[in-house]
Amino acid sequence: MSPQLALNGATPVLNRPLPHLAWPPIKPATTAAVIAQLATTVSIPDRSGIIAELEDKLAAYFGVRHAVLTSSGTAALHSAYAALGLHDGHEVLAPAYTFHATASPLFHLRASPVLVDCDPLGNLDPDAAEAAITPRTRAIAVTHLWGVPAQIERLRALADRYGLALIEDASHAAGATVSGRKVGSFGDLAAISMNGPKPLSAGEGGIVLTNDDELYYRVLLHGQYNKRCRAEIPAEHPLHRYAVTGTGLKLRIHPLAAALAAEQLPRLDDYLAGRRTLAEKMRARLRGLAGLTVPEPPNDVAPSWYALAIQHHPEQCDGIPTHRVVEALQAEGVDVDQPGSTRPLSDHPLFNAPNPAFPNLPEGWPRYRPGQFPIADALHRHTLKLPVPHDDDALTEDYLTAFTKIWTHRHELKEDPTA
Repeated sequence: MSPQLALNGATPVLNRPLPHLAWPPIKPATTAAVIAQLATTVSIPDRSGIIAELEDKLAAYFGVRHAVLTSSGTAALHSAYAALGLHDGHEVLAPAYTFHATASPLFHLRASPVLVDCDPLGNLDPDAAEAAITPRTRAIAVTHLWGVPAQIERLRALADRYGLALIEDASHAAGATVSGRKVGSFGDLAAISMNGPKPLSAGEGGIVLTNDDELYYRVLLHGQYNKRCRAEIPAEHPLHRYAVTGTGLKLRIHPLAAALAAEQLPRLDDYLAGRRTLAEKMRARLRGLAGLTVPEPPNDVAPSWYALAIQHHPEQCDGIPTHRVVEALQAEGVDVDQPGSTRPLSDHPLFNAPNPAFPNLPEGWPRYRPGQFPIADALHRHTLKLPVPHDDDALTEDYLTAFTKIWTHRHELKEDPTA
């Protein structure tokens, strides 16, 4: 019998070159905005011009008092943690399953990340978080993984009950909502990445959000310094005398990146509406395939669908391993993978053997071991991560056709096709 799957030599469903989804969408207006900024200035040391314009628009969009632009999402997280005054002996609860930058800035502050296992969507489990609170706990950090909001209302209530700060890492989830409210507005602080493929893209950049004036001043002091801090930290404030130097770091965004993001922001909600329509189509069709489960957010949640993370269950799919399904989909031309850098943090040497990178860590610094977080490990091991188009129904159909083709002929993926 001749093979039916491209992995075995048949014709693939798609022949499009990768990547299938170029992001951010670069329109003539995008190019014009960046060129206009290039002709205006390429260095802004204070809060003026495109920096002030974008920060004002971001604060209004997210419904918060303050937005501070930074050079990256990692810088935004670092500034958020620094603003809380964390130091030796302080603990921060953080998701075990996330991109490392959710927790790695804590190493530079010598505050301990206490990793907590996840719920079925891959986000921080509020019950597990409560069980991990100790007298040393100062904050809870939460990621909205793959753009699907975490149980943020429960986590907000938990933080309030124990007198803890809540930090949102909304890097995957700009524009996502819970009960009609934007994620990023629930925390005492929120950090958002505007790295290339993120929902709101500046090419590279980050955002810190807060409603708290004191935290705002400390965010500024951490990475903005001199003209900006002198103008915005009140002269009578105890921190004003540090305005010229700040803490010695420069974490400003580049004005050209800010111009790119400012041009994208008015279209973000339209882009996400398109993603939600096509994500629903993908989820509806993939639910019918044996051995696959799709994320099922609550009805009051509107994800950004940074990615569609599907769970594959080999035991329900003739024992076919997840990596074989990925190989088969890739052979059919589907842009699918198993997450690499976003994974259980206990897999990373930084979290299981940190001393060569940070030889001066204090006694009692937590060291994790691979496999320590069973839910995170199981989710990561069996995740198929797909991009979600915002306006390409034909591509969506091709992806779904590829899945159907592979499931129809999945016997070809078995190590013993006669079994």
